[in-house]
Formats: sequence, structure tokens, C-alpha cells
Amino acid sequence: MTQHTLSVVIPVYNSQGSLSPLIEQLAQTLPQISSSYEVILVNDASRDASWEMISQLAQNYDWVRGINLMRNYGQHNALLCGIRSAAYELVVTIDDDLQHPPDEIQKLIARLDEGFDVVYGTPMREQHGFLRDMASQVTKLALQSAMGVETARKVSAFRVFRTKVRDAFVSYQGPHVSIDVLLTWGTTRFSAVNVRHDPRKIGVSNYTLRKLITHALNMMTGFSVLPLQVASLMGVVLACFSVILLIFVFVRFVIEGTPVPGFPFLASVIGIFSGAQLLALGIIGEYLARMHFRLMDKPSYVVRERAEQSPDQTDE
Repeated sequence: MTQHTLSVVIPVYNSQGSLSPLIEQLAQTLPQISSSYEVILVNDASRDASWEMISQLAQNYDWVRGINLMRNYGQHNALLCGIRSAAYELVVTIDDDLQHPPDEIQKLIARLDEGFDVVYGTPMREQHGFLRDMASQVTKLALQSAMGVETARKVSAFRVFRTKVRDAFVSYQGPHVSIDVLLTWGTTRFSAVNVRHDPRKIGVSNYTLRKLITHALNMMTGFSVLPLQVASLMGVVLACFSVILLIFVFVRFVIEGTPVPGFPFLASVIGIFSGAQLLALGIIGEYLARMHFRLMDKPSYVVRERAEQSPDQTDE
């Protein structure tokens, strides 16, 4: 297998207990894959002692760098920060919970060498709860409009891609970030391989059903016109329904000489059309809100401080 230089980006949130064993696993795995590598730990304003642990790891290992964000921006925003700081040829992204085995990275790189630009590590069997799995499916459905059905079904946080792909979104600014969608701006060469997915041994997942659904909705309205297309389709369907209803009323009047009786019928029709109009207005409002936030030029993240060995320490 071709030797590549690697930048491993890990978003961190309330994971002080898992960071040290994760770095120990990477210390055993990375030298077997590459001669030059780095690990970038991006602390997304953790409420525990994660940043202190990152600072200590950065002092102990010259290939570990830490970035501390000003506040909690979200996993994808933290990933974007780390990806932009990557210095080597390939970027590997993994979670901080020890569920992505570092020894599977080599499998992803081998598939990348077959001519792809992005490769996902798709879990053979996800070790999450029922609600988390359902929320993940909702997120993948939201991704289908931007990435295509086959690719979206195999998306995971365990991925490797060529660093040059980030040139496609180097100037992206905005509070809502989806790394998977941004990668589609730079390439269409996606693939996936099945990897082991270990059960979580330390801590609990920071993702809730509500957070995942919110992320899915943000992707749909922030990176896709699918909701607008659905609203347009709904308008066409209801317009056809109106024409059919008008024909029914006219034919009934011609045949029986009386109009269609009944207040419930009229109220039902008015309710259907009023609901459709309010739904369409709500969708348009969501897009206007996204435009408003983009015009405010809110940053994707702000860095508070960095942790890495100084040149003097590296020479020792």
C-alpha cells in the first residue's frame, strides 16, 4: 500500500476519560500506516476537563495538537476547524468515544488508493440505541438530496479524504455546517467500506434525537432546495385537486340542479388549502432565516487557544 502522510481530526466534547486511551491506540496504529502524521483534537467547549487532558497530551506527544473553541459550535463546525488546520496529504476523521477502531484506518486508505477522493467507514453493526439509530436514518435521508442515495446510506463520522478536497469549501462561512455536503462541493468520487464499530465503554452519547433531527433539518434547508421543491409539488397537486373539485361541483349542478351541500365539506376544503399555504410560507421563512444568518456573516467557529509543543520542546 502507498505510504501517505496523515492528519487525524477528532472533535472532542465531554470526553476526558476516553482521550488518553484513544491517543494510545493511535500511537500504536499510525506509525504502521505512515511515517509522518499528526492528531488534531478540537475541543468544542467541553464542560469537563477535556481541554486540560488535551493540553497534557499535546505536551506528551509531539504529533498531537489541540484547538480550544470559544463556545460550543457543534461537531461538524469543530471538524471544519480541524480540517482547515490539517497539514498533511490525507485527512482522517474519527469520533472521540473509542467506537471507531484506529486499526481500521488502513482499510479506508486502501480503498482510497483505488481512485477515490472520499471513503467512509460504514459500521457493520452500529452500537447505538434505537432512538439514535432512527435519528441517524433521518439524517441520511436529509443527505440524499445533496449526495445521492447510495452515498448517503453509507455516510459515517469515520472517513478519510484527500486534503485537497477542502479547497472547494476553504472560504465557506456560516453557522450551519455539514462536512459531508461540503465534501460533495469538491468531488463526486465517494466510496465506503465496512468497518468494525465497537461498543461505547466510557461515557454516554452527546447526541440526542432532537439534536440529530435539528441537524437534518438544517442540512435540508441550508444545503438543499428539496423542501422548496416539495412545496412546489404540493402546490401543483392541490391545484389539480382544485380543478377536479370544480369539475365535480359543476357536473353535480348540471345533473342535479343543486350545488354541493354541507358546511363540513366547505370547511374541509378551506382547511386543506390554508394548511398547505401556511406550510409553504413556513418553508420559505426557513430559507429567508438562513439568508438572514448568512448576511450576518456569523463565523463557523472561533478559536480561543491552541496547545502544541514549542520548537524548543520538540528538539529535546
